[in-house]
Amino acid sequence: MRKRFHGLKKPKVRADWSKWTLYNISRLNTPFAASKTFFQQKWLAKSLTRAYHGEQIREGKWTRMFDRRLPAVVPMDYKLLARTDGSEQAQGRGSGLIVTKKKDDSDRSERDRPPQRTPYMHMTYFPTERRLDTAVWRALFASSARQARQFVVHGSVKVNGKKMVHPGYLLNPGDMFSVDPERVLYATGARKHNKNSPDTLQGREEPDEAEQIVDEDAEDLDEAEVQDKEEKAAAKAAKTIPSADEDPKAALKSLLARAQDITRESKDGLSGKRKQDLRAFAKSVKQTMSRLRPSGIVKPGTETIDTLEETLKAIAAKVPVEGAPAEAALPDQTKPVKREDAFRARKDAELLHAALARANENPIDASKPYATPWRPREFMSAFAFIPRYLEVNQKICSAVYLRHPVARPGLAEVPTPFANETMALAFNWYLRRR
Repeated sequence: MRKRFHGLKKPKVRADWSKWTLYNISRLNTPFAASKTFFQQKWLAKSLTRAYHGEQIREGKWTRMFDRRLPAVVPMDYKLLARTDGSEQAQGRGSGLIVTKKKDDSDRSERDRPPQRTPYMHMTYFPTERRLDTAVWRALFASSARQARQFVVHGSVKVNGKKMVHPGYLLNPGDMFSVDPERVLYATGARKHNKNSPDTLQGREEPDEAEQIVDEDAEDLDEAEVQDKEEKAAAKAAKTIPSADEDPKAALKSLLARAQDITRESKDGLSGKRKQDLRAFAKSVKQTMSRLRPSGIVKPGTETIDTLEETLKAIAAKVPVEGAPAEAALPDQTKPVKREDAFRARKDAELLHAALARANENPIDASKPYATPWRPREFMSAFAFIPRYLEVNQKICSAVYLRHPVARPGLAEVPTPFANETMALAFNWYLRRR
């Protein structure tokens, strides 16, 4: 492994998801060739393109894989082929003649656009796309081509149901390969701060704010301080319902603030038993939130997610149903409950249920090698694309190699960040015509 893999003085784009690669792509341009010989231009183009395409492959092996026959397809009019023998479409080929066809009789004034050029030179490194490690990286199962190679060597990849430990295995059309889901979560998930310690979590963006929430039992606070905290709690209560993609910790904080706001503002409309239930509910949420701290240490006596789920069901059973009389729902109350309080309490129960469901689907586990709750790795969105020749199922971490990549007018199926001139010079280098 090279010590200085990413360079910023001489931008070389690498096959990985990183801020250095993204920065080098942003300032990548065609090399200045006015002061260089043709040999120097070809060598520079080869150096730049090989740093991205198959950098983990030895140069001698890639030279043997190189093929000067670049695969491409030409879209042809099947109706015209059915009427003729194809000689009309072959007319003028090789002489640079671009024939424009007229439309049907209804619109003869308009002419079709000239056909787009086929980027053949972008297919220079098409043999590397057949390799197993490259296919694993293209399918978004690894954050770099080197990491995909490591997964294959360590036995985490299967081809057609059998373990394959050779990263240079050439896939055939129809082959299905799969990666261990735990390895995919590790490769595409956010990292921890300290990779060597399984007890440190990454990405606690803000400190624990559970202590900043208003406590309805505090009687010795100044009026100004109480008013200030009440305004903060009201602002939190005015927030919309958290989405499914929101952090469960933030959702729990919002629910805790709303529950305490209900207790504080509805002291006259709620019975003592109802207040006790809401206070016990807030205490349970606080104990659950304490499990989300960066230390990852679980305090003895705190409730688990399942226990809090049972508490939620007990509280939700006592919430008045919309349309039912308040006196029948809470017979031990001396005063009827306001309809607004019942509606907000029911909404709190629904929001807490959704937050707990998300927490169960994406739990916190300090023993995992990646940060939990799981979230995508940084800079992944800039590289998250899948080529046409792969059919990927992200739910089971499997993909099918449909066919070999080809070039077609206006599109080459081998992803590359380089210009057509750079790829043409690299192709000429490997032609050995020096």
